[in-house]
Amino acid sequence: MKKLAKTLYMQVLFAIVIGIVLGTIAPEFAVQMKPLGDAFIKLIKMIIGPVVFCTVVSGIAGMQNMRQVGRVSGKALLYFESISTFALLIGLGAAHLFKPGAGFHVDLATLDANAVTSYAQQAQGQTASGFLLHMIPDTLLSAFTRGDMLQILLIAVLFGSAFALVGKRAAPVLTWIEALSHILFGIVRIITKVAPIGAFGAIAFSIGRYGLASLLPQLKLIGVFYLTSLLFIAVVLGVVAHLAGFNLFRFIAYIKDELLIVFGTSSSEAALPALMNKLERLGCSRSVVGLVVPAGYSCNLDGTNLYMTMAVLFIAQATHTELTLTQQLVLLAVAMLTSKGASGVSGAGFVTLAATLAVVPTVPLSGMVLLLGIDRFMSDGRALTNFIGNGVAAIVISAWEKQLDRSQMKQMLDKTIQPAAPDTDSIPTRLCEMAAHPLKAA
Repeated sequence: MKKLAKTLYMQVLFAIVIGIVLGTIAPEFAVQMKPLGDAFIKLIKMIIGPVVFCTVVSGIAGMQNMRQVGRVSGKALLYFESISTFALLIGLGAAHLFKPGAGFHVDLATLDANAVTSYAQQAQGQTASGFLLHMIPDTLLSAFTRGDMLQILLIAVLFGSAFALVGKRAAPVLTWIEALSHILFGIVRIITKVAPIGAFGAIAFSIGRYGLASLLPQLKLIGVFYLTSLLFIAVVLGVVAHLAGFNLFRFIAYIKDELLIVFGTSSSEAALPALMNKLERLGCSRSVVGLVVPAGYSCNLDGTNLYMTMAVLFIAQATHTELTLTQQLVLLAVAMLTSKGASGVSGAGFVTLAATLAVVPTVPLSGMVLLLGIDRFMSDGRALTNFIGNGVAAIVISAWEKQLDRSQMKQMLDKTIQPAAPDTDSIPTRLCEMAAHPLKAA
């Protein structure tokens, strides 16, 4: 039991439980814990750009030719669009089947549209041309200072392609980049050790600020969304994993530490570097991981797609707004774009919803007010589903490219049923040891 308590998984889980308890019994004090969660996420975001850049550049430079880069990118986009379409259709079907908005009988005149104005403003300009232009940064450095994943990915692809074209003359720089990537992942391991503190601060703030009581009016929607997300993961991603030759639930157990970090911080980016590292250790090609995972964070948002179609129909049902079949098909087409166009902005889930409603004006934009109080709790489900989906995508594309070490994957996944090794160097563990044995720690 003592060894189990020293694992990162148990420390994050314990921190989440403590955060929920504190947010329930002392909400005003719990709200003050917000900086802990914000600081952890900022630390991770600080390192994401350089990690992605180094991984993608070294991965592309190590590919046999540029044709392989195009092939991997094409397969990734085909996979993303196929799975995203499934997610949109499943979200739409679940909303029709369970009707989470039925019985609300909301009068539009009573809704305060000003509460969602900021999200509507951010959603403006989310067009196909706007999305493509947004991918191009103003300068090489601005992409890193903004932390825009798609822009960083574009720069990394250009750098990697240039290395492949220049050849041996670029070898010293490539060696330096590969060495830098090892240092960056070392920084990631250091930051991850304070994940329990970050998870505690984020979950304590959420419960203290919004309260569990705020979930009751939309409890049916929350339940339907999480049930649909679980079914999507188990059935759709489960079948995909089976066809690719691995067990989805073993993979989920393999990334359980990262999943708890995502749940605690409500941000899939909080565990992106760790996911890339674990996928490489699982036997996936570094070049495939470097291309697929960063691109997936903008183009393979399964949880967000499930949420969008379900949320639009929830608002329509709650406000007695009828949607024709044509309007629902338009909704699906628009959602395929908006789920990508709003990536990387603050409150992306709400921004994508606002952008979608702007194109389907039959559903009132003011209806988003009904979701404001529960969006923070819904974002946990979106982030977890997105995270698992991107991990599966990297394995599938690696297998598709015949760049997956299956013996190594089997060995790593088999270890998931064994007790995890304790993380004796973690900061929470060291603090506990210092408190218990102050003289020894000194």
